[in-house]
Amino acid sequence: MIQALLISIVLAQGYAPPRQGQDPLDAEREARVQRIGKLLRCAVCQGVSIADSPASMARAQLDKVRELVVEGKSDDEIFDYFVARYGEWALMEPRKSGVTLGLWVGPLLLLAIGIFLVWMNTSKNAAPAQPAVVASPETEKPAEDEYLAKVRADLEKQ
Repeated sequence: MIQALLISIVLAQGYAPPRQGQDPLDAEREARVQRIGKLLRCAVCQGVSIADSPASMARAQLDKVRELVVEGKSDDEIFDYFVARYGEWALMEPRKSGVTLGLWVGPLLLLAIGIFLVWMNTSKNAAPAQPAVVASPETEKPAEDEYLAKVRADLEKQ
């Protein structure tokens, strides 16, 4: 009972096992590992990078990044490794190519179309104002419709 309680407390604290069998990297390569880790999404956590996640799976993924850096892989090769295993979702910022290009360009295109439509609408309605002609009641005769004219004619006959 006490062992189960201790295990649950340790797991609730976000315990991550230490790296196994790896020598510490020099500061430059460790900074590169952290930079790459900030660009890769944790498979367990929602919206958290593997560099910031306390999950043990994220620690294992970060160790894999270290391993790939030691092997001399480029950043793109490391990203391709994680995309091949976890899909495009593994990247914190999707690539700007292929289908995802529409996700990057689409909002800008819709904004440009919206601005153009608003501009067209306002330019149509903004016709030059005509000077108002003030007419006196004596000079202007209101237009009458047929029914009103017949009613007046009938009233005058009586």
